[in-house]
Amino acid sequence: QVQLVESGGGLVQPGGSLRLSCAASGSIFRLNVMGWYRQAPGKQRELVATITSAGSTNYADSVKGRFTISRDNAKNTVYLQMNSLKPEDTAIYYCKLTQGGSSYPYNYWGQGTQVTVSS
Repeated sequence: QVQLVESGGGLVQPGGSLRLSCAASGSIFRLNVMGWYRQAPGKQRELVATITSAGSTNYADSVKGRFTISRDNAKNTVYLQMNSLKPEDTAIYYCKLTQGGSSYPYNYWGQGTQVTVSS
């Protein structure tokens, strides 16, 4: 039983910044991967960034140098600091947690938070 709750989305002007948060609750294993994905209208869901419980990160090329993913293991919370936002960053951003389950690793998803970059 895992629940993910995202927050921090909203409307921002190009060049602005937002910080997304995702708090996981429930049966969280010590070893896991958390990350952010996004889906724009008419587009496929795509990876934004992931981070393991050990701190290893992975970023999409489109956000490298602009976005930073981090986590607080004690809080089971992952963050996404988004700087220099562009209109093409507009999407619903989803938090994901991957960890072992009773039979196999399972992906848990948050409900999503809307990020709109527009002037």
